[in-house]
Amino acid sequence: MRFSLATAALLAGPALAAPPAPRHDDKDVGLNALAQRAGKLWFGTAADIPGTDETTDAAYLKILENPANFGEITPANAMKFMYTEPEQNVFNYTGGDYVLNLAERHGQRVRCHNLVWASQLSDFVNNGNWTKESLTAVMRNHIFHVVQHFGRRCYSWDVVNEALNGDGTFSSSIWYDTIGEDYFYLAFQYAQEALAEIHANDVKLYYNDYGIENPGTKADAVHNLVKELRKRDIRIDGIGLESHFEVGFTPSLQDQLSTKQGYIALGLDVAITELDVRFTQAPYYDAAGEKQQAQDYYTSVSSCIEAGPKCIGITVWDFDDKYSWVPYTFAGQGGADIYNATLQAKPAYYAIADALQGKACSVC
Repeated sequence: MRFSLATAALLAGPALAAPPAPRHDDKDVGLNALAQRAGKLWFGTAADIPGTDETTDAAYLKILENPANFGEITPANAMKFMYTEPEQNVFNYTGGDYVLNLAERHGQRVRCHNLVWASQLSDFVNNGNWTKESLTAVMRNHIFHVVQHFGRRCYSWDVVNEALNGDGTFSSSIWYDTIGEDYFYLAFQYAQEALAEIHANDVKLYYNDYGIENPGTKADAVHNLVKELRKRDIRIDGIGLESHFEVGFTPSLQDQLSTKQGYIALGLDVAITELDVRFTQAPYYDAAGEKQQAQDYYTSVSSCIEAGPKCIGITVWDFDDKYSWVPYTFAGQGGADIYNATLQAKPAYYAIADALQGKACSVC
């Protein structure tokens, strides 16, 4: 999604009573272990490392680095344009390599995120005097360098991130305003070509967005983008459903399931890529609110289970409230994650575990 640079702790209130969390040093428990038993590739999390307190928080890292808990890590920021190409044609892969090295040490996969987006761009992109041709060349150069540096170490790339308005039209960005809608198709073309040059065609290419998890104009527009890519003989392998929801306003199981099935019918994989369910106002930890939040998580994860193997996995957008991006983007909102700020598992954690096992929700 947008920013996840949070490093200050939220105040954790009393949590709804729940069974003790599984021991994080036990290789036979954890949400990833349950997800893989259910036929998913992973249950994963975003992590805002390096460069934040997450990098040195031993208790946080103990949970993050246990593959029973998380089988996939998404770099929340480290691979975005402003970090990988801070100056024109000057590349810095330190942050991305850090995430990949950490994941590989623990047998975890990485969804590489992202190549082309309206936000978190380098100053030289935002402030350049570009023509369509010159900015297209910048985009191509960036994609080729970054994709080829990381190579097969990435399970997939979010090639384009959040390109659409709620009504399905292209949103304003330096890319769209200068190049036009062709930027979207060219980004996928260049990613495909870059991978082909290094014989890494097994790296998956995704479009990632929010507000496309339930039926409607925006989801229909994604279908049309996919069809246009196919018409141009350009590869797309999957759709990332960000799934940033609000407590009590999460799309229904049927809506989420039918939307996933629609993408799957196009021959695509789908993944829940940035799941969190935020409270729009305090209190964040009262029993009734946490019960509803647990239901919302349960619904979303169940939709992936019921969609079958083409819904390949679920990733939460960081796992604890201490490092959530929500309070820094939505003033007065928070409590969105499955652990509180002191790393206690919330009812949402147990709801997810139930969903992954095909059980009725025990905490909803």
